[in-house]
Amino acid sequence: MSLVQLRNSITNETCACFEPSLDYVTIKVPRWDLRKFVRCSNKIGSSMKSVGEVMSIGRSFEEAFQKALRMVDEDVTGFDPYSRTITDDELSSPTDKRVFILATALRQGYSIERLFELTKIDRWFLHKFANIIQFIIDHSDSSIIQDQSLLLEAKRLGFSDKQIGIYCGSTELEVRASRERFQIRPFIKQIDTVSGEWPAQTN
Repeated sequence: MSLVQLRNSITNETCACFEPSLDYVTIKVPRWDLRKFVRCSNKIGSSMKSVGEVMSIGRSFEEAFQKALRMVDEDVTGFDPYSRTITDDELSSPTDKRVFILATALRQGYSIERLFELTKIDRWFLHKFANIIQFIIDHSDSSIIQDQSLLLEAKRLGFSDKQIGIYCGSTELEVRASRERFQIRPFIKQIDTVSGEWPAQTN
């Protein structure tokens, strides 16, 4: 029998080759706490070094990614670049802080191709990271909280109120007040564990 002839046992309505359409993205990020261990290198290889992980859900990769970074470490506000200059060696070595080195490299003008050569991270992810940093570059002023469409775009890219306040030279409370004025509020959506368009017949 072909996949078209076989029934999907979860939905009992679609065929086995049916691919559900997703309206959300789920990201899991490991938590590294290498400072707790004596004589432990911060280089990440095949050995298990994470002390846990977090999972975040959002409507876009950028949103879910920034939410995950905030959940991993309370001192992190999001995918924020360092203020210092970074080197190619820092990019080519996988460490617990390389994700922020990537943010810095994008802020300093590294191209996607150059980053791919140094990190071997898939270009799709690099383009998504670049979307976040490009928004920071284009809108590091107070105009975000005065413009409804910009504020909405910032929230869709996963920026927190605190993060927006930092880049706007404003405060978290002022950003929140601006969001309330524009009726930009968080909301809850039901997550279908089958991730499908059809109702599941099993759990």
